[in-house]
Amino acid sequence: MANRPGTAWGSAAAGPESRGRRRRRGRGPWVAGLALVVLAAACALSVIHGARVVGWDDIAAGLSGQIDSVAQAAVAQRLPRTVLGILAGAALAVSGAVMQGVTRNPLADPGILGVNAGASLAVVIGIAWFSVEAAQSFIWLGIGGAGLAAVFVYAVGTLGPGGASPLKLALAGAATAIALSSVTMAIVLPRQDIAEAVQAWHIGGIGGATWPTLRLVAPYLLAGFAGALLLGGRLNALALGDELAAGLGERVAWARAGAALVAVTLAGATTAICGPIAFVGLVVPHVCRLLGGVDHRRLLPLSAATGAAFLLVSDVLGRIIARPTEAQVGIVTALVGAPFFIWVVRRQKVRNL
Repeated sequence: MANRPGTAWGSAAAGPESRGRRRRRGRGPWVAGLALVVLAAACALSVIHGARVVGWDDIAAGLSGQIDSVAQAAVAQRLPRTVLGILAGAALAVSGAVMQGVTRNPLADPGILGVNAGASLAVVIGIAWFSVEAAQSFIWLGIGGAGLAAVFVYAVGTLGPGGASPLKLALAGAATAIALSSVTMAIVLPRQDIAEAVQAWHIGGIGGATWPTLRLVAPYLLAGFAGALLLGGRLNALALGDELAAGLGERVAWARAGAALVAVTLAGATTAICGPIAFVGLVVPHVCRLLGGVDHRRLLPLSAATGAAFLLVSDVLGRIIARPTEAQVGIVTALVGAPFFIWVVRRQKVRNL
């Protein structure tokens, strides 16, 4: 099913499906505008809402950099958190869209395929065994661990007849993620000196954002976004199937390698800073594909805007439902994403995967 041209992940089909795609292309500008409006509203909510109630004067003062009161300091702390939410949500959504495009797998997601778990394990090993403390080192460890996990899952998923089907990759990724998470906990639990901090990070959250950390991770994420946008046309060609893509002059192996590098960089760098946040890369590309069509040149920027809004809204919900404390955003995205994952599996009819 996965590599058969003519499916929703393959070439353009004639008839009602083709007309549906033309309708989605026609409403693309409206969908993009709506996504930006929702993102702007999510940014405002992220600055306004929190454990401490703040007034408009405090918000204005906090935005201008004044921290003369506790309320103004709270607003000032929410600003880097909001920016990190934008970057992390966009990165995970684009990473998921690229993974789904390059593997032609509707179940692909950095969390489901074990990429986030690989990044987490590498960061924890760096902390526990090599006393790594620099954020820059965490980012490189995250990218390296994510890359190794992606290669391992793909290698396992291709074993046996039929190659890397969506279901085989999803099962290999889920098993790998569970195994790597177990190893991570086995390393952390005996280390009381790092256990509390690592366990909090391992849930996945953006509450610890600071401007220096953002300045470190931003270049990696911006490079990943730029690479993804440049690969949009190539992902469209890969969706036609390897043979057709090669016939159109596409260098299939290089396109796949470039797309994999982009996806791993975005997911690994985000996980190193925020911890593993699952399901953003699964939910957002599917919703954007339904609303705006399958052309990756439009799907990727739309996924970035929608993913940023989704993560910010999830973070605000986490602050509201667990007052006076807050629930980590990774918990909220899991509560939303798990039912969505089941819906996707049922919609794709597992027996055909």
